[in-house]
Amino acid sequence: MTPGLRELVVHLGGARSMRGLRFAAGLIVLTLPLSGCGTGALWDKFAAKDETYTDEPADKLYNEGLYLMNKGKDPKAASKKFEEVDRQHPYSDWARKSLLMSAYAFYEAGDYDSCIGSATRYVTMHPGSPDAAYAQYLIAASHYDQIPDISRDQGRTEKAIAALEEVIRKYPTSEYATSAKKKLEGARDQLAGKEMNVGRYYMEKRDYTAAINRFKTVVTRYQTTRHVEEALARLTEAYMAIGIVGEAQTAAAVLGHNFPDSKWYQDAYNLVKSGGVEPSENRGSYISKAFKKLGLG
Repeated sequence: MTPGLRELVVHLGGARSMRGLRFAAGLIVLTLPLSGCGTGALWDKFAAKDETYTDEPADKLYNEGLYLMNKGKDPKAASKKFEEVDRQHPYSDWARKSLLMSAYAFYEAGDYDSCIGSATRYVTMHPGSPDAAYAQYLIAASHYDQIPDISRDQGRTEKAIAALEEVIRKYPTSEYATSAKKKLEGARDQLAGKEMNVGRYYMEKRDYTAAINRFKTVVTRYQTTRHVEEALARLTEAYMAIGIVGEAQTAAAVLGHNFPDSKWYQDAYNLVKSGGVEPSENRGSYISKAFKKLGLG
């Protein structure tokens, strides 16, 4: 969950009134050789460009952006105000604050790609800022909020996981690391769900080897997700189907040891019993080793 507008503004130092340095634009007069009868039209072209452009004060633009953001009035319009601060006053402290606020505004507007762009630019330009953790979190949250259904390609989920792990690695003591860990579990659960979905498809086709490879991924990489119980039961089923009884016994035994009350364990237990054997763990199996790494075996 991203912090609200009030918390973010307070964190950035509020909307203090401050006038930035003003630079007067000088006119460069070009002396051109004038000859012939066409010089009047040529001079008119230069004269037509003699217009004075006045920048708006940085604090005015910034506060207008905050007003538009307040209570979610118009985050898209707010982002434009914040971008104007950066464009008109690129070296001011207001520009730094506005860059982060524009990323936040884009996120609130659901413009995730623009949010990622602004937040990435912030992290690149201000890596030592106290707000860099939040910018990195916005990148991760933008990817996370675009995670697709398990029936579709999970490239965005992979990006979300990488970005969330970056938040945890770089800013382990920040409040954003705690939120990133929760989102990380959700993203990993999504990838496990994708593997299960494909594995079930192969089971229906009786392509047991392909199915085993999918369920194996869940057991070895996503043991903490809600899908692992079913994955162990499916491994029991697939290994029994192709006659690798020892691995089926191990899958059932590990399932029973770690999830004794699971409905999937009862199915796995009945399956190996129907083959005339009992659940029995082979500690040299990859299934057993995967759980030992987590201290679950």
